[in-house]
Amino acid sequence: MTQLMTSENQTTVTEFLFSIFPHLHEGGLLFFIPLLLIYGLIITGNLTIFIVIQLNVALHIPMYFFISVLSFLEIWYTTTTIPKMLTSLVSEQKTISLAGCLMQMYFFHSLGITEGCVLTAMAVDRYIAICNPLRYPTIMTPKLCIQLTAGSCLSGFFLVLPEITWIATLPFCGSNEIHQIFCDFTPVLSLACTDTSLVVIMDAIHAVEILVSFLVIALSYIRIIVVILGMPSAESRHKAFSTCAAHLAVFLLFFGSVAVMYLRFSATYSVFWDTAIAVTFVILAPFLNPIIYSLRNKDMKDAIGRLFCYQKRASGVGR
Repeated sequence: MTQLMTSENQTTVTEFLFSIFPHLHEGGLLFFIPLLLIYGLIITGNLTIFIVIQLNVALHIPMYFFISVLSFLEIWYTTTTIPKMLTSLVSEQKTISLAGCLMQMYFFHSLGITEGCVLTAMAVDRYIAICNPLRYPTIMTPKLCIQLTAGSCLSGFFLVLPEITWIATLPFCGSNEIHQIFCDFTPVLSLACTDTSLVVIMDAIHAVEILVSFLVIALSYIRIIVVILGMPSAESRHKAFSTCAAHLAVFLLFFGSVAVMYLRFSATYSVFWDTAIAVTFVILAPFLNPIIYSLRNKDMKDAIGRLFCYQKRASGVGR
């Protein structure tokens, strides 16, 4: 049952209902099984990449360090939303408490911003590696990589805090139905029974965050492409493009869907398109990232192959 508290003439909402999920007898299981498989693959794929990079000394370079950080973040990024989606698909209770909703919003957006910052750091790393290769070892030191990662985490977890704190002070009354697959700013704020015009300032801040990261990455890659096209040999051009292709694909997938979702300002989409866009960056992007990084990268494929061959040999010896 949905919990409501009545105070004078006003009913205060204490939990929200995900009305978008079908009931089990209405086909909920048809969505549950593929989503469970995808979530398992996301965790397995990202965990494999993280472990392989940690164990393989040859991959202890800035590019793979950032890929391992991104894989680690993806595990927690999806864990903030998908397990709740899974329970909502098979349970009659499709609700989430107000506190739980705020926590989900906070960690989802914090981890999302952190990922955006890490992708930006990866673009800067590739820019220095290709455009200034002689100075690359002295610039991209392990210390700088750790500092960039720490800065990304601090940015992510502190930038969202004021908005979540503000939302926590708002009264919610009347309808408690969230027309989205997870708790997000717009669907939650639409249920507040008070003025939420302050959200325009918050939206502007988030828009600047997204645009700054987008511009840094886009300008870095424009310069990278110009430098690559000027390389004398076809082999050098192919090698340079192959190291950047995976990151560029992840960048376009992540920032493309995020931009469509959060840079719309006053524009509104139907529930179908809102859900489709959310699925892209909540489920599809984390699912495709390990595939892109492992299949598009020879070093990663070789390292993963060696790890599994070693595990087979070890199990054979154990017998």
